[in-house]
Amino acid sequence: MESDPKKLEKAETEAEAEADEVEEQERDPESNSLRQPLLKRNRTLSSTPLALVGAKVSHIESLDYEINENDLFKHDWRSRSKVQVLQYVFLKWSLAFLVGLLTGLIATLINLAIENIAGYKLLAIVGFIEEGRYISGLIFFTGINFFLTLVAAVLCVCFAPTAAGPGIPEIKAYLNGVDTPNMFGATTLLVKIVGSIGAVAAGLDLGKEGPLVHIGSCIASLLGQGGPDNYRIKWRWLRYFNNDRDRRDIITCGSSSGVCAAFRAPVGGVLFALEEVATWWRSALLWRTFFSTAVVVVVLRAFIEICNSGKCGLFGSGGLIMFDVSDVKVSYQAMDVIPVIIIGIIGGLLGSLYNHVLHKVLRLYNLINHKGKMHKLLLALAVSIFTSVCQYCLPFLAQCRACDPSFPEACPTNDRSGNFKQFNCPDGYYNDLATLLLTTNDDAVRNIFSTNTSSEFHVFSILIFFALYCILGLITFGIAVPSGLFLPIILMGSGYGRLLGIAMRSYTNLDQGLYAVLGAASLMAGSMRMTVSLCVIFLELTNNLLLLPITMIVLLIAKTVGDCFNPSIYEIILELKGLPFLDANPEPWMRNLTVGELADVKPPVVTLCGVEKVSRIVDVLKNTTHHAFPIVDQGVLVPGTVATGATELHGLILRAHLVQALKKKWFLPERRRTEEWEVMEKFNWVELAERELKIEQVAVTREEMEMYVDLHPLTNTTPYTVVESMSVAKAMVLFRQVGLRHLLIVPKYQGAGVPPVVGILTRQDLRAYNILAALPHLARPKVS
Repeated sequence: MESDPKKLEKAETEAEAEADEVEEQERDPESNSLRQPLLKRNRTLSSTPLALVGAKVSHIESLDYEINENDLFKHDWRSRSKVQVLQYVFLKWSLAFLVGLLTGLIATLINLAIENIAGYKLLAIVGFIEEGRYISGLIFFTGINFFLTLVAAVLCVCFAPTAAGPGIPEIKAYLNGVDTPNMFGATTLLVKIVGSIGAVAAGLDLGKEGPLVHIGSCIASLLGQGGPDNYRIKWRWLRYFNNDRDRRDIITCGSSSGVCAAFRAPVGGVLFALEEVATWWRSALLWRTFFSTAVVVVVLRAFIEICNSGKCGLFGSGGLIMFDVSDVKVSYQAMDVIPVIIIGIIGGLLGSLYNHVLHKVLRLYNLINHKGKMHKLLLALAVSIFTSVCQYCLPFLAQCRACDPSFPEACPTNDRSGNFKQFNCPDGYYNDLATLLLTTNDDAVRNIFSTNTSSEFHVFSILIFFALYCILGLITFGIAVPSGLFLPIILMGSGYGRLLGIAMRSYTNLDQGLYAVLGAASLMAGSMRMTVSLCVIFLELTNNLLLLPITMIVLLIAKTVGDCFNPSIYEIILELKGLPFLDANPEPWMRNLTVGELADVKPPVVTLCGVEKVSRIVDVLKNTTHHAFPIVDQGVLVPGTVATGATELHGLILRAHLVQALKKKWFLPERRRTEEWEVMEKFNWVELAERELKIEQVAVTREEMEMYVDLHPLTNTTPYTVVESMSVAKAMVLFRQVGLRHLLIVPKYQGAGVPPVVGILTRQDLRAYNILAALPHLARPKVS
């Protein structure tokens, strides 16, 4: 009988150990299954979210797009002269100009480097093929691509993990109000440039469009803050941009400039920023983004004129139109409506299927990448070897086709580019599959978009091309190199578009090249769910305005079909990374839930007095993770009355401002309000914009702990507030449209014993996932 308690205690100990082991396995990313979320979230409303940024899990903070109207801010605006206001406006336009100029220059540099590296590589391959040294050509081709991929992957893995991938989801999150760390640094910019050159020149199935958007945003961010963190220019004028609101605007200009530089589409770049990237928009921002893209186009046009004279090596000749199909006459018949609708439906189905499968692949890659840097490198190099072997060997499966004298170009050709590659064929014959595979991605799109070439490609070759790029499009995105999604999706879509054109050639007058254009547009709409910006980008890419009606129909159908199955690919990536992105449309059940109910499941709100003791401030900062605290004063005289003893909600003060007050030793020996001149001597608006200082870096003596701080001058006296009876859906729309970081909840009823603040809502509190985790009964259907 005496041993029973011991056995029971032993059993309990083993059970606890087993539970701890299970919990440890749940925390271990390597034991995570493909069905479990990448990031574990607490089953409570938490204000400190975690997200995958680059290669590691990071704490994510929100941005302050709200104007902090404290006494210092008001004094700063009152003291600005007309000259200073004009300086502020002039600087905005100057930065927009510099963003466009530098983005255009860097895009030109990237294009020159890629075309020359890839061009000389392909010319060397032609030499091996002409000499019959096929194995040597394979080894050389694979080895060069292996080395270029290795350079790009080593830079991303070892120096700037945030440079891997397209960067567009993180930019969307930033403009939505999420501060993703190290996304716009100087190191990230340099690695993105060099890595993009290496990855695209290596022939990987990825584009430079996404990286160029990230590059433009990095340039904008660095200009707005005066340079890298360690070498910032302390220029007096730049103090106007030392806030999140103005930095948001200039990064929007950078993202639109990046799209313009990638596709040479200025109007499409502006619309892309408006439709896909930016959360907040206004007419003044529209003008500046259009100005930035105009500068990019001027820079690109200037260098294209220089390159047309043969001064750019193998860059070749051409104009601003990347994939010109204006030489074909477009005429419509009633029968053309059927294939157009079919292309739209197929694009929506394949786009949603691509998103679904890529979601699974990215989860698998996440498990591999968690094993360490070497696994990341091996994964990228394995994809490079597979891609090189397929691109070199598959053309041998195609039959040589005789050149037709009616072809508009020289046939055959062994140049770096061309629509009729001879490859292993005798004189007078060309290899249609080598034309599509043994070239750069841009030239592959030009070739498959080529018009008046109905007999150029065999169905078997197009099928191999389509199947290969479907596989490469799934396994390439997610490796540790800078990569874009636009070009892989265009290649896949143009493949099935051309196949449908071949199948329908006896029933329609539309050119097969136009079918390839429509297929690419449909798949992009089915995957990315863009319509207006995508339509304009394709019109600027192809220079054929007659395609506008059918392009619009295809895009609308593809997006509608895709929306029936899953969200866009960028939304999927945002969810995988755990970035707390607030969608424009609240869930329907959010209208039946009030913000007061959300406040009930949160910890009690921490408030401070207008004149607070130093020890209380230090205790709050060290023992909480909140970034804002309501300032509540007791015993206040109500203006216009003789009533005393009222409770006043004076406003909201940020953690960063409390730390600044402690750092500046803004201490008073007695409890009193300070005068305006005292505050102006101690603080300035520029210092309050700094956010890097931590409470652990501030030393406070025991004597100072007993002193007081007047928080009134540092308090935002006009915070946004909502009544506790407001629905969560309405609060979420307000939160997103205004760009808030904190939203105060005030009680519906006032009176003695009722606190002036019920709670504070943050971005993380308004996410549907967290609300359902904290209030699981909302997910269950109600039983009548």
